Amino acid sequence: MKYLIAGLGNIGAEYTETRHNIGFKVVDALAKAAGVAFETGRYGSVAELKYKGRTFILLKPSTYMNLSGKAVGYWLKTEKIPIENLFVVVDDIALPFGTLCIRGKGSDGGHNGLKNIAESLGHNNYARLRFGIGGDFPKGFQVDYVLGTWTKEEADALPERLDMAGEVIRSFATAGLERTMNAFNNK
Repeated sequence: MKYLIAGLGNIGAEYTETRHNIGFKVVDALAKAAGVAFETGRYGSVAELKYKGRTFILLKPSTYMNLSGKAVGYWLKTEKIPIENLFVVVDDIALPFGTLCIRGKGSDGGHNGLKNIAESLGHNNYARLRFGIGGDFPKGFQVDYVLGTWTKEEADALPERLDMAGEVIRSFATAGLERTMNAFNNK
């Protein structure tokens, strides 16, 4: 059984350590833990890993955040992955730093990456992991905040939260969405 795990972010060195790139960081950590490497593919970098009889196609779209749907749609079709096996990892300013929130469907919440995926798929009925990046910024400075880098405290706490996000992804594929939501939401 195949799963598409799409970590959203922006390509380019200037974005590597920004909050908006937490999706890339999560799939990078998952690939590193499994000892697999990303290769350049169409519309993104991809890595394949096996876990308990499942195949994960890890995707880091190269289309930039606002056009993530193009990469997600392409890899779903190319790998013949059903929509219920799509799991998108994205940053969320409405959640405190490090908080994980799993949903099976829902609105884009103003997130342009999720909005573009919904436009590409024609619906919002796909699972996503929202990774809290906090929202400690003055009104009107959201872009500067999400494209800003981690504080020292956040950077120090990040490895443990990335490990937890990896556990969520493995659980999604082995235990299913509902059990994963019950076990990990808001942890």
